[in-house]
Amino acid sequence: MTASKKKKIGLFKLGLRIALYSSLVSGASSFLVLIIFYNLSLLSTALAACAIAFLVLLISYFFNYKLQYKRLEKLEEISRNISKKRFEEYQGITTNYGDEVDYLVKHFVKSSRTIEREIQRLNRIENYRKEFIGDISHELKTPIFAIQGFVETLLNGALEDEEVNREFLKKTMRNVNRLIYLTKDLMEISKLETGELKSDIEPFYLYEVIHDVVDSLQHKAERDDVKLKLKEFDKNLQVRGDKNQIKQVLINLIENGVKYNIKGGKVEIELEQFKKDKNRVLLSIRDTGIGIDESDLARVTERFFRVDKSRSRERGGTGLGLAIVKHIIEAHREQLYYESKINEGTIFKFTLRKVQ
Repeated sequence: MTASKKKKIGLFKLGLRIALYSSLVSGASSFLVLIIFYNLSLLSTALAACAIAFLVLLISYFFNYKLQYKRLEKLEEISRNISKKRFEEYQGITTNYGDEVDYLVKHFVKSSRTIEREIQRLNRIENYRKEFIGDISHELKTPIFAIQGFVETLLNGALEDEEVNREFLKKTMRNVNRLIYLTKDLMEISKLETGELKSDIEPFYLYEVIHDVVDSLQHKAERDDVKLKLKEFDKNLQVRGDKNQIKQVLINLIENGVKYNIKGGKVEIELEQFKKDKNRVLLSIRDTGIGIDESDLARVTERFFRVDKSRSRERGGTGLGLAIVKHIIEAHREQLYYESKINEGTIFKFTLRKVQ
């Protein structure tokens, strides 16, 4: 027989104590009543009072056991489970008594669920921290080792060869730049994920911001033989948002469109009315690039996720651009949509609230 079963058939100590106090009071009261009003002998009165006290003891214990024992046992079970970080769905915990014990049981169950959610949240944070540190270590390792290798080669004699040393210094500089971009993106996504970076929501002219971004990326697009095309829309249209953060979203999406495009490809930026909400517009960035496989599409906004890691690193990607986009759009309480087909291209869309 297990310990829990032994406990169930043991005495209900609280009920016994209450029953004893009740029986003592009842016995003493009965003795006084009988001796005063019925003029019985001392022995007869004492026997009668003892019989009444014993009867009250049994009745009191029975009702206390019936009313309280199982609920107190449930409280103990919940408390024990909490201490062992074991959480269960508790069935049959409510009664019609509506008394203080019921109140305690219900609140213990609520506390158990709250603690369970909090432990799950802390576990997620801890897993996120471990994963994040692992990802950062992995991402930093590649350029650092590359720089180390180039520098060691130069120190071991390649420094004297002007043709070789210039090429190695160029490669070293590329990896240094990659570290700079990675550090910048890490700082930004860290602030976004912890809520440290707040969005300064205010009206701004959308055309002006898009035009500035397209203009700044024009040289890069031409170098990669990709055409940037901004479809005309109302230049006086104002939207609500953090101007700098929305600019960052556009830079990340258009840069991706250029980076993963094909020679002679194009990136189109278009604005249209959002059909689900007349107070919002839908901005889309469509490219004619290499596309993303359907199995990878759900993960493209994850930190450090790359469809083709070697190609992404070769093109200077940090693996954080789309994660930053996602966090900024969510911080604005807007919606991000994306779809893609291999060798046909990718389209990213997000909503913005119009200024009425």
